[in-house]
Amino acid sequence: MKRLFLLLGMTILTTMAVDAQWWWWNPNYPPDDEDVQLTQTNLPIVWIDVDGNYIDRDERITARMKIIHNGKDSLNYADTLAHPGQHIDYEGYIALRYRGNSSFSSSDKKPYSFRTMTAPIEEGGTKVKVKILGMGKDNNWAILAPYSDKSMMRDLLAFELARPWMEYVPTGKFCELFLDGIYYGVYIMCEVVSKGSKRLDLDDPGTEGDELTGGYLLEVDRTDEVTYTSKYHPVNSRGFDLSSKYINYQFKEPDYEELTQEQRDYITGCIDNMEDALHSANYTDESEGYRQYLDVMSFVDYQLAQELAHNVDGYRLSTKIFKRRDSEDPRFKLALWDFNLGYGNSDYYNGWYTTSWVWNNNDMLNSQGDSQLVPFWWYKLNRDPYYTNQLKQRWAQYRRTNCRDDRLMATIDSMATELTAQGAIDRNSQAWPRWGQYVWPNKYIAQDFDDELNYLKSWITDRLAWMDEQLGFDPNATVPGDVNGDGQCTGSDITALYNYILYNDDSSVVNGDQNNDGSITGSDVTAVYNIILGTE
Repeated sequence: MKRLFLLLGMTILTTMAVDAQWWWWNPNYPPDDEDVQLTQTNLPIVWIDVDGNYIDRDERITARMKIIHNGKDSLNYADTLAHPGQHIDYEGYIALRYRGNSSFSSSDKKPYSFRTMTAPIEEGGTKVKVKILGMGKDNNWAILAPYSDKSMMRDLLAFELARPWMEYVPTGKFCELFLDGIYYGVYIMCEVVSKGSKRLDLDDPGTEGDELTGGYLLEVDRTDEVTYTSKYHPVNSRGFDLSSKYINYQFKEPDYEELTQEQRDYITGCIDNMEDALHSANYTDESEGYRQYLDVMSFVDYQLAQELAHNVDGYRLSTKIFKRRDSEDPRFKLALWDFNLGYGNSDYYNGWYTTSWVWNNNDMLNSQGDSQLVPFWWYKLNRDPYYTNQLKQRWAQYRRTNCRDDRLMATIDSMATELTAQGAIDRNSQAWPRWGQYVWPNKYIAQDFDDELNYLKSWITDRLAWMDEQLGFDPNATVPGDVNGDGQCTGSDITALYNYILYNDDSSVVNGDQNNDGSITGSDVTAVYNIILGTE
């Protein structure tokens, strides 16, 4: 009988060994196809070795990481023996864990968070700042795992479109990842919104005086790490309180437990002051209202980024809000994160709509029983003529520069070329076959990469047209004196004209013939000067 059970057990184990998907053979969520081969790629190659240990969501484990990147215009080779002498961008220890909320729980392909370390955690290793793939030195990094976003570019697209306008926008780089020798697909090595000289350059807060006033990084998000709850509630589309819903703040840097009581009282008082001002009857007043507590242009840029993407998670989740010391700037500002459900990718909460505002989505959210609603600030801001005028002017600047139709599409094409040039998108699709399949929360089920790109471009085109109409922008109109096409008339237009006249440099000249005489001469410079001085 013992021999029978022994033989039966061996048979079961042998059968299970054939299927590498069983968790005790690979506990770290392997891809559907574990035999994808990578020979060469234009993308950086990242190897992570955890020696078969389980990667946790909460506790970090020690891992080794190696990155090969031979430069922008060079290929990278997985066989390092056959191709010695390749550039090692980073090699060392990291403290690794899984990250994300829905990007973890609703995706087979999991994202990671890691800290670069001097030595293994078990040997007392400490955090060390390093430069990775040309991004600024830091020790806090994310590896994003595009899954429901089959274009794989929505996060990076949102970041690139906002980069010229916002104080800090994370940088990310496509890469191909191996975990314990198994090819896991295309990921995004990415900065996170955090304190650091190359990120949000915030001072550590002190305990008194100006030092007490900054810097702080908070986040409006779920209740899993709530450290402060607003005394105000979200509102519906008519401005009435939804009294069963709350606005929750998480303290990111410093962490809530690291703050002294004086620091906690101070920063929560700043939140109260901002919200009190927004909630007051005279909130639009220039000196007495909200403008003394929040940076209008930072909020405008944040709103335009969320609305262009029609990001249903915007405003209410992963909303990074930070404050510097009063001596630098006493106002709250915002930073971007998490756009994988944007740009028409989501079929829930009408995320795929091109003809509605996300900031005014609380009726839908509330009717579906969601606990995290858009803070009331956005309802109030979008009823202030001063704020909406700034929004319209900024949108016109966007649309005449990097968000002009042709430039925006060129940005998408450039990212697509990165993914297709050496077959990275095909290898990822082999590891994680999803074409023609619904992946939560897809609205459109693309049949291949080209189909997904066509949908993305078509959706954005429709969204641009609707936002143009709502914000009063005519894409065919020109701004007097705007020589370089940036949507405004400034000294840079004079410089562009001089460079053209003196050096025949037309790289910055979009509309140089300002006086319509058929040529670009000194008289056009005079015309622009007069516009700037207000004499014409």
